[in-house]
Amino acid sequence: MTQGRPLLNRRLTEFGTTIFAEMSALAAQTGSINLGQGFPDTDGPEEIREAAVRALRAGHGNQYPPGPGVPELRTAVAEHQLRRYGLEYDPDAEVLVTTGATEAIAASLLALLEPGDEVIALEPYYDSYAACIAMAGGTRVPVTLRPHEGAYRLDLDELRAAVTPRTRLILLNTPHNPTGTVLTRDELAAVAELACERDLLVITDEVYEHLVFEGEHIPLASFPGMRERTVSISSAGKTFSLTGWKIGWITSSPELVTAVRSAKQFLTYVSGGPFQYAVAEALRLPDSYFDELRADLRAKRDLLAGGLAEAGFGVYRPAGTYFVTTDIRPLGAGDDGFAFCRALPERCGVVAVPNAVFYDHREQGAPFVRFAFCKRTDVLTEAVTRLKGLRAS
Repeated sequence: MTQGRPLLNRRLTEFGTTIFAEMSALAAQTGSINLGQGFPDTDGPEEIREAAVRALRAGHGNQYPPGPGVPELRTAVAEHQLRRYGLEYDPDAEVLVTTGATEAIAASLLALLEPGDEVIALEPYYDSYAACIAMAGGTRVPVTLRPHEGAYRLDLDELRAAVTPRTRLILLNTPHNPTGTVLTRDELAAVAELACERDLLVITDEVYEHLVFEGEHIPLASFPGMRERTVSISSAGKTFSLTGWKIGWITSSPELVTAVRSAKQFLTYVSGGPFQYAVAEALRLPDSYFDELRADLRAKRDLLAGGLAEAGFGVYRPAGTYFVTTDIRPLGAGDDGFAFCRALPERCGVVAVPNAVFYDHREQGAPFVRFAFCKRTDVLTEAVTRLKGLRAS
């Protein structure tokens, strides 16, 4: 304490050490299989890693790259959006490279919010959303995705009811972490209609865009009236299994990109110069790469989801992402996901994450636990074997 005040800014007092740090430390202490944090245990394509080595050796990006990102990557992002979704962006005025999607989200919120502005976010939500909204002085308004017939669903009436005169923007994540929900065309059309009707901005977190197993990923920016009011965010980490590189990007109108860049330049300014050149090459990989990645992760999803069901969990099979959400109540384990996850390493040598950390309404997420399947098949097979022992414990 100094001058009678706590050291930590009051906006951040509710945020302690992340659950990912806690559970990863528990995995290390107990020698457990870590299915808590969403990072792959194999590296991305060798040719893309070699592209980074070439850039380093050639002196490409070893000094400060341009603030908006290297032209090669901005052009590749624009080409990707056009090829995949028919969305045309000017790489010079409508693309901004960031230090991963997390910085893109933070910079967007810092740029676009005034203190007191309300932000609607789908609950459960990635934990950085709440912290970034708080740092920007905004007020988060959760709209809860609820389990229904084996999947999580968005209540469009509840979303509409959450909009008030103070609402500035909607923070939308699809494919959705942690539930694995992929919003449908009809759901997205309803969101777009609401945003246009109430003159709202939308930030879309689309980092799992290439990891859709059922349905399709449709960018919200492709709907009528949405291109000029949507900040679309993605990154290389999940698509190319290179989460440590922290290369993300936004695409939007020149006015929104300029606003976000005004905040981003005072965060990291620039980062990952050589990696930017490599990711530019990665985005131009043939469709077969993306198809094989999706097929591999779909098989791993099915392996883990099937094993969890055999172990006695209630399982919500995800339509996308890296994660399976489970209900622990069928195991007779009560409804305290925190206690369950903290005891799980000793019980069977596996680490998971309690979904309640992703909720404002903690009781809504209390009995649910998230497992990551972005691991080697042999690791998942061993994890499934261990988890099946819960029936006997």
